[in-house]
Amino acid sequence: MTGDTARRSLSLRISVTDRCQLRCLYCMPQSGVRKRACDEILSFEEIIRFVQIVRRRYGLSKIRITGGEPLVRPGVTDLVAMLAEEAIPDLALTTNGQALAEMAAPLRQAGLHRVNVSLDTLDGAAYAVLTRGGDLARTLAGIEEAQCAGLAPVKLNTVVLRGRNDHEVTELACFALRRGCSIRFLELMPIGCARGLWRDCFVSADEVRARLERRFALEPLFHAPGGSSRDFLAEDRRGLRGIIGFIASESQPFCAGCMRLRLTSTGEAISCLARGTGPELRALLRSGAPDSEAHIVALLSEELERKRPRARFSTPRHMAAVGG
Repeated sequence: MTGDTARRSLSLRISVTDRCQLRCLYCMPQSGVRKRACDEILSFEEIIRFVQIVRRRYGLSKIRITGGEPLVRPGVTDLVAMLAEEAIPDLALTTNGQALAEMAAPLRQAGLHRVNVSLDTLDGAAYAVLTRGGDLARTLAGIEEAQCAGLAPVKLNTVVLRGRNDHEVTELACFALRRGCSIRFLELMPIGCARGLWRDCFVSADEVRARLERRFALEPLFHAPGGSSRDFLAEDRRGLRGIIGFIASESQPFCAGCMRLRLTSTGEAISCLARGTGPELRALLRSGAPDSEAHIVALLSEELERKRPRARFSTPRHMAAVGG
């Protein structure tokens, strides 16, 4: 890493599991994923060692805990407490919200700053279909409890699918802003099981924005280089206002300036979601050898040097397996 890139802090996504209680159409096959043996999954202590190495070498501006669904990992609040002790400026967690109502307060007490919640529809029947069995009421209760616990701001993430939920984008935006949440509309990425949906279901961010502009005036906000979301201050004629963002990973790739790094639950470091592969670090993180940290840094540096504008999404892996 050279120049400005070498001086900027990384944003780290840490997957604590590739398992989930849902089977969202674009994320995980209906059969789920292969159950990993316990010794294949990084311990919390190994995750913390990785965080400390990355922070010393590159700096860390943000950590987001992901899965699969991170709240199905036993003891995840303990990991949050351990990460909070590292004094990361922004400590967040992405969840489907199914277990959030019960865990919001403990997560906040452990030191979590905020949550991102996946919400693709406000129709209970459609939610059950899109998630293959999820309970919309549980996610809505989780959003409410997260706000009550002080996990702010609560950000809602909506993957827009043609013929499935694209007709709801304005309703979803109003729902979010009325409750003091921000919302981001994501383009479908052709990764894993979503590849089969992409041709028929892809909706561009420009199309979503055009629909929202029938209701809201959208004023662009500052966009940092490499930032995934292009955010707007939205306001309608009735005074409803808040933040609406668009993550256009397919139509407007944000590779330039990207400083994101992913750590999978099995210890793989991935610098590009589109490529979906990277060096395996689990054995080194478990090693007591005095030069193991130097080897980890060398592999990370090589992986980060591979960052460049992508041509297309090339990974066949499911989103749940790469920390989606």
